[in-house]
Amino acid sequence: MYNLLKGKKGIIFGALDESSIAWKTAERVHEEGGVFVLTNAPASIRLGNITALAEKTNSQVIAADATSVADLENLVEQAMEILGGKIDFVLHSIGMSVNVRKGNHYTNQNYEFTEKGWNVSAVSFHKVMQVLYKKDAINEWGSIVALSYMAAQRVFPDYNDMADNKAFLESIARSFGYFFGRDKKVRVNTISQSPTATRAGTGVKGFNGFIAFADKMSPLGNATAEDCANYVITLFSDLTKKVTLQNLLHDGGFSNMGVSQEVVEMFE
Repeated sequence: MYNLLKGKKGIIFGALDESSIAWKTAERVHEEGGVFVLTNAPASIRLGNITALAEKTNSQVIAADATSVADLENLVEQAMEILGGKIDFVLHSIGMSVNVRKGNHYTNQNYEFTEKGWNVSAVSFHKVMQVLYKKDAINEWGSIVALSYMAAQRVFPDYNDMADNKAFLESIARSFGYFFGRDKKVRVNTISQSPTATRAGTGVKGFNGFIAFADKMSPLGNATAEDCANYVITLFSDLTKKVTLQNLLHDGGFSNMGVSQEVVEMFE
């Protein structure tokens, strides 16, 4: 361990259970000397096991609906009080599609469901940053990271309206990241992660087939949740102080592949 985050303080959104990237990130931040508060929506806290993670990492849990500005204001104020001042890093690991959950095809969406998923998956990121920005809650050279997926740029039919949500998320990161960088010297980036066997990921139709396909397409294989957590650590650290407004591809090389020999052989 290198203590890359010694003395750094933050907020981690979205740790649900041991399979989640936010959970793995929290463990790695703790190992690298960082301290943080954990947060999730009240319903997700009841469904998951976040209290066990809090005990393991000596952190506190603050319930907050990331679509509620009032909840986010309370979260940030409590976090600064608990942690003793401004924070240095934030992980937004939130995504949800009601259309996917209900089995609605992309060409037959329930638009109330679409708007709810859009709000949870993308607009919540703007709300989080707006609260942090207005409260001047992040130290200079702080880092904000959100998790995305390559369906924001390419067609993955069964990813449904989550593809649109991720495209919007990435746009918010660039647009708000400009103002955060210019005015506060804070970095904002997204990570476009390999398909990962989290609870949310496995809810996508055909996930098992696709994760196997992606693994055969990627020269380094799929990046795991643990791999992603390690990457997040580098973005929270001072080693990446001038990296901002980027959608960083973390997918074992999948995004630059046309086809692999392994996939060709499957069809011969």
